Amino acid sequence: MNKEISKVFQVAAVFIGTIVGAGLASGKEITQFFTSYGFKSFFGIALTGCFYIFLCSIISKLSIDNNLNSYADVIALVTKGNENNPFLSVLSKGTTLITTFYILSSASIILAGCGSLINEYFGIPKIVGTALMLILAVIILWRGTDGLIGINTIIVPSLIITIVTLMGLYVFFYKDAITLQKLQSITPIKKGWFISSILYSGYNILSCSGVLVPLSREMKSKRAVIAGILLGSLGLSVLCVFINLMLMLNQPNIYSYDIPLLYIADRFGTPIQLLLLAVIWLEMFSTEVSDVYSISRSLQNVFKLPFKGCIFIVLAIAFPISQLGFTNLISILYPIFGMLSLLFITQCLYYYFFKRKKG
Repeated sequence: MNKEISKVFQVAAVFIGTIVGAGLASGKEITQFFTSYGFKSFFGIALTGCFYIFLCSIISKLSIDNNLNSYADVIALVTKGNENNPFLSVLSKGTTLITTFYILSSASIILAGCGSLINEYFGIPKIVGTALMLILAVIILWRGTDGLIGINTIIVPSLIITIVTLMGLYVFFYKDAITLQKLQSITPIKKGWFISSILYSGYNILSCSGVLVPLSREMKSKRAVIAGILLGSLGLSVLCVFINLMLMLNQPNIYSYDIPLLYIADRFGTPIQLLLLAVIWLEMFSTEVSDVYSISRSLQNVFKLPFKGCIFIVLAIAFPISQLGFTNLISILYPIFGMLSLLFITQCLYYYFFKRKKG
C-alpha cells in the first residue's frame, strides 16, 4: 500500500513539473491565458483542471491497455481504424512530426533562456549557463524514468513552498486588499476566457503526453497513475489560483514585466526574489528534462535506438539551435500546435468512447 501511495505522489510530481515550466512559475503564462480575462479567469483555471483530470486519465488508460511507449504511439493509435484512408496516415505522421518539432523547439528555447537568465543576473556568459543545464540534463536523464521522477520530487515541493510562501506574505501584508468585491470589479482586458482555457489545456495535454505515456506504461497501475493525475491537477489548480489572485490585484503593472511574479516578490525583499528566481530556473530545468525525455523515448521506439544514445542526439540538435534564437518560429508554431492539440484531444475522445475494444 505504501508503494502504491509513493507511485501516486511520483506521478503527481512529474505531472506538475512537466506542465509548470518557467512560463507558469514566472506568472507570464497565467497573465496571458487567465489574468487578462478578469474574474472569470478563476472559472478558466477550474475548467483547465477538469480537462487535465479527464483527458490525461484517458491517455494514461490507453497507454497501459495498449502497452504504448511514446506520444507517437498514442497519435498513431487514435488516428487508426481506417488504414485505407491516406488522410489519416498523413494526419498521424504530420501531428507526430509537428509535436516533435515543437517539443524540440521548447527544449532549445529553454537552453537559451537558461543562458540568458544566468547572464542577466550574474554576468556569466550565456553559453556557460546553457552548457551547465545541458550537462545536468544528461546526468539526470542517464537514470531514465527514475531520474525524471527523482528531479521532480525535489523541484515540485520547492515550487509549492515558494508560491505558498509568497501568497502567505501577500495575505499577511495586504489582506485588506483581497476582497471578492474588488476581484469582481476588475475590468477584463480580453474576452474569450473559455476558448483561452481550452487552448491552454490543449497545449499542455499534448505536450505532457510525451512524459505521461511512458510513465504510465512503467507504473503499470491505472489506479496509481489516475490518482496521481488527480492529485497533480488539483495541486496545479491551487497554485494557479494563488498566482492568478496576486497578479489580478497588481494590474496593470504586471503587464510591463517579463517575470510578473518577480514584481510582486520585490516588495518582500531580496531573499524572496532570489528564491523565486531559483525556482524559475529549476522549473526551466524540469521542463528541459521532460522535453528531452519524451523525444528520446519516441526516437528509441521508432528507430530502435538505445535511450541513452537518443539523449545525446536530441541535445546535440537542441544546443546549436539554442544559440540562434527562436522567437519568430515559435510565434508561427504555437498556433499550429494549438490547433493540432485540439484535434488530438478530439481524436482521443472519439477513439476512447467509440472505437476502442471494451475490455
